[in-house]
Amino acid sequence: MNTPALRELIQRAQQHDASSGQLARLLQAQLDHLHPSIRLPSDDALGALTRFVMAYIEQVPDVLEAANQVAREAGIEAQIKPVLKVAEQFFIQPPALMAGHDGLDGLLDEAYLAHRLVEEVNDRYIAHLGQPLIPLDTTVANLIAHQLIGEPFANQLDEAVHHAVDGMLDEASFAQDSVVAYRKRLSDPQTEAAWRRWPCLSGQLGVELVLDQTRAAG
Repeated sequence: MNTPALRELIQRAQQHDASSGQLARLLQAQLDHLHPSIRLPSDDALGALTRFVMAYIEQVPDVLEAANQVAREAGIEAQIKPVLKVAEQFFIQPPALMAGHDGLDGLLDEAYLAHRLVEEVNDRYIAHLGQPLIPLDTTVANLIAHQLIGEPFANQLDEAVHHAVDGMLDEASFAQDSVVAYRKRLSDPQTEAAWRRWPCLSGQLGVELVLDQTRAAG
């Protein structure tokens, strides 16, 4: 994994944004048009949204490194590393549909691709083994990022993720002894403890997604 290159890209985009203020302008323009399910602190809505986007982007190298480590320890690196390399390439060599998207705004799109790829891998493992590959739930953060990116472009990114994963994780991938053995380790206290340092990103940053409006009102 060439995560140092990802960190360098992120750092350069942050430096560029510090002088241009592009991300804050884009998010400010979206504040009044966010889906009502996205809840932000009333006293610092723009600040919370900006911190969320920055952390969402910054977590990509860490998540990919951690996923790669988990796959190596579980003995299933051969199945998972190619998928993670695709997520890495989304950053280093973005697909053609990303043309014209630059700075932190562009990195939000690329971070969404990477996070969604890991989420999709987890979904495949849950479907086949009843357990995720990685006990890391970015579903809420990804839904918020989807809203920020906006449709139909976010749907195009989802299609790119599905296309990337299809064919990499077929039925044979889940039948291997190493995968079955890893399933048994997922409930191990040491495995659970290792992933407690990845709390819910959105909740940690004060951005919430309230899907049940009736419950929220009550």
